[in-house]
Amino acid sequence: MWLPRWVRELRQTSHQRRVHAYTRYTLYFISLSELLAITSVLLNARPLNEGWASLALWVLVTHHVFLMLMATRDGLRHYLAGTPRPTRLIAWTTAFTCATSLLVGGAVALDLVDRRVLPVTLMTTMFYAGPTALLLPLRRAAVLMAAPIACCLAAFALRGPDLTAMLLQVTFLLLVGLFMGGTYRASAWTLRVLDRVDAARETEKRLAVAEERLRFGRDLHDVLGRNLSVIALKTELAAQLARRGSPDAAEQLAEVQRIARESQREIREVVRGYREVDLRAELAGARGVLEAADIRCSLTGASTVAPSLPPKVGSALGWVVREGVTNVLRHSSATRCDIRFGRSPDGWAELSLENDGSRVDGARPDQAGSGLAGLRERLAALGGTLSVESVSDGVFRLTARVPLDREGAEAPGAGAADGAVDGAARRREPSVEEEAENVEREASR
Repeated sequence: MWLPRWVRELRQTSHQRRVHAYTRYTLYFISLSELLAITSVLLNARPLNEGWASLALWVLVTHHVFLMLMATRDGLRHYLAGTPRPTRLIAWTTAFTCATSLLVGGAVALDLVDRRVLPVTLMTTMFYAGPTALLLPLRRAAVLMAAPIACCLAAFALRGPDLTAMLLQVTFLLLVGLFMGGTYRASAWTLRVLDRVDAARETEKRLAVAEERLRFGRDLHDVLGRNLSVIALKTELAAQLARRGSPDAAEQLAEVQRIARESQREIREVVRGYREVDLRAELAGARGVLEAADIRCSLTGASTVAPSLPPKVGSALGWVVREGVTNVLRHSSATRCDIRFGRSPDGWAELSLENDGSRVDGARPDQAGSGLAGLRERLAALGGTLSVESVSDGVFRLTARVPLDREGAEAPGAGAADGAVDGAARRREPSVEEEAENVEREASR
């Protein structure tokens, strides 16, 4: 189905931006509908003097609608973004609304236009209430509404005072003004709550990252703090022994080498714990995050194929799930996300993640996210592959394939280091206090 370009671009934005655009354009349309309603009134009335007065009145109302559109725009900016209150615009809209009511009343009293044009004063006052509720606090907006209401009543009184009619008009204006002001204010309040929720989510993400960094720093401190202290003491002792020509200096340096290798092994274990992820935990987290974002998530093969995967393969595919779901949330306006696991006949584990609402250019799908390069490197270490493609209009698919009979190589030099550490670990490792006592004993010789 053909759609205008701006509609297609709007559909490809985030849910928050779509709600913003929908609410803003709805309020603009409400302000613009004043012109449609008043034009209908003027066309149904019987203008006098060849209709020039009605034309002049229509031009006047057009300017009033333009002011209301400006007031709605600036009111949303002030209420949502905290921009300075446009006091001049408030004064202009109030004065113009009052002047329009008085001019219409005067034109009717002088028989320049038909008396059926009098509802125009009600409409201008009614549409004035909405933007005013955005520009001012509710109490001040209610007080300011008294001026247009008084001018509207004065316009009706010029035709002839009627207490019953004026009482009905006051009641009508109060009810409609309350409705219009409440509609505008509630719409803007909804957008502000939405912005705060989105900001809270971003803050939560940053706090989670900061907490993870602190935890990683604590782990490194716990691992390296003791060993670095002992290394500093032993190197100082080795230097003193070397100056004296003692053969014990070589033994102390050997101990420094052992502790350094032990530190290397412990750091590798800490980093490995941060790099490895649990596939089942990632799947559960992905479903929860997607459903919280109102995205329907379906898992196929998660209970049959995923549990039987080797640990390293499962960890690698867990990273694919994490990065893929992150891209769905950040770079699409998806309504569904399908995650499928499978085994190919040639012994490969396959994972595909497919979602709609993609904003990625179909000709260049590799630009879906900067994390894909890291995923390719992670899978390549296991002999796997990663591919991305746009299946159809707005449908994006991420596919990962990893062989099941290959465990992946360790980092270069890791095996030798681990072997040296394991050999040293067979001996009893002294505690921190014992190391310090030994250093002090050697230094006192």
